Amino acid sequence: MPDRIMAPHRAGDPGKGESRSHGAVQIGVFLTHQQPAGRDPVAALGEQLSLVRAARDGGLDSVFGGQHHLSETYAHIQPLPWLARLAAEAGDMRVGTGIHLLALHNPVDTAEAYASLDAVCGGRSIFGVGLGYREVEYAAFGIPPGEKVRRFTENLRIVEELWSGEPVTADNPWCRLDGVRSTTLPAADPRPPIWMAANSDGAVRRAARLADTWMINPHATASTIRRQLGLFHAERAAAGREPVRELPLMREIYCAPTRERAIELARPHLAGKYAVYADWGQDRVMPDKESFRAGYSDLAEDRFVVGSPEDCLAALLPWRDEIGVDHFVLRTDWAGMPVEDARASLDLLAREVAPVLRSTAAGTRSDTPGRGSPWTSASSSPSATTAG
Repeated sequence: MPDRIMAPHRAGDPGKGESRSHGAVQIGVFLTHQQPAGRDPVAALGEQLSLVRAARDGGLDSVFGGQHHLSETYAHIQPLPWLARLAAEAGDMRVGTGIHLLALHNPVDTAEAYASLDAVCGGRSIFGVGLGYREVEYAAFGIPPGEKVRRFTENLRIVEELWSGEPVTADNPWCRLDGVRSTTLPAADPRPPIWMAANSDGAVRRAARLADTWMINPHATASTIRRQLGLFHAERAAAGREPVRELPLMREIYCAPTRERAIELARPHLAGKYAVYADWGQDRVMPDKESFRAGYSDLAEDRFVVGSPEDCLAALLPWRDEIGVDHFVLRTDWAGMPVEDARASLDLLAREVAPVLRSTAAGTRSDTPGRGSPWTSASSSPSATTAG
């Protein structure tokens, strides 16, 4: 078997007898690479790569890309070529998929393609997966909606077993394997960490059972996430899984020298992004009857982080200190935003926000994030101080 690289953050559960330890907080950037339809793709790629370099030179820890098909409103580059290209610019940053729509794709192709990406990244990849929610994507791949959960869970099993290098058997209409072994293995040992995106309560429970951690979405309000984390940890314990070794959180964020300037620059692009999400039906899979068909101020409340560095820290630090989030994945660039504005926010986040998030927390952090939280009302929850 070829040499394997020990993953920077070991995938899977801790070894027997290990307790959860809070390592250094990491801060990453999510580059969706969504562009207005018809935009020059080569020019757009160059701009996105400039943001990768800015994140690298600013000392950020990770960079992520996502996946959609037939986006219509936006042009959306596919994650494998995009992440492989940006890996050449990323230095020692971790490179993550947020997310791969696993139910839509053949698991053998997925296992070999993302093992190959892990090799390209030097064993520093993160394999983020999720169900997705857009009917047009499932129709395009000929998958009935009622089949998607079964395909998703079976495909994840096959990918994990292929990455083990051991014989794998499957007997499905979409994938038949008879004791085959894969020789295309990830560079990380034992494999890249598997992060699972989840919006609904059922999906959160599924993430607790099947994944190394929950990739907490940027769409739900803090009060919803607080409630769902209780479900996540309870389900994980019931399934006999060890506590997570990483707890990542995605947030929509824009940082400028003043709150007023941040709102001025971010508001039109964030409002446009969430109007498209509403058209796509993203909010239909959200719990607690949340709706994205609302004005910017209503959307921003308890959800977006938009303001000065002090505003951003006031919104983000409670996630670290009270919940135990130790990997922040920040999206500060949206379709149509001038790259200079995105880069200005990214630079400010790297200089003035990331070092404070990495500093030692003022209080003791719980060994079981999400339990015993001091939050008692929405007004004291993370992001409550968010400008907007």
